[in-house]
Amino acid sequence: MNTEYDVRLGLDVGRTSHHGCGLVPAGERVFDHELSQDDYGRVLVIVDQPNTIGALPVAVARDCGAVIAYLPGLAMRKAADLYPGQAKTDARDAFIIADTARTMPHTLRFVDRESDVLANLKVLAGTDEDPALAKGPVSPVERCLR
Repeated sequence: MNTEYDVRLGLDVGRTSHHGCGLVPAGERVFDHELSQDDYGRVLVIVDQPNTIGALPVAVARDCGAVIAYLPGLAMRKAADLYPGQAKTDARDAFIIADTARTMPHTLRFVDRESDVLANLKVLAGTDEDPALAKGPVSPVERCLR
């Protein structure tokens, strides 16, 4: 295993709360936060990429029983234009995704294991349903979506 990481992030996923702890090589905590599910009620998980890099949070959210939605790229870009600032950061994007879901829920596409939306996104993302025809080994994340 590669030992040249700048941060190791441990995630403890639980039924009532989750906790993340990030450590730099010297052992300093650079991230240490809990998010309790019970304090906030039902959670809608919104991703901007339900396949590829977003497949893992979709699989985890699905396993936890959360409802999952997808904010299409064009809707995301249009929504981002409504907010001040031009910097593209993960924190800004996450806020825009959540706020767009809050204020413009009609822009979301709900993702269900059997949904046509997810099937079409798999095709667009190039996910091949037949591992024998795939261009390489099937990742564990891709397997979660099948």
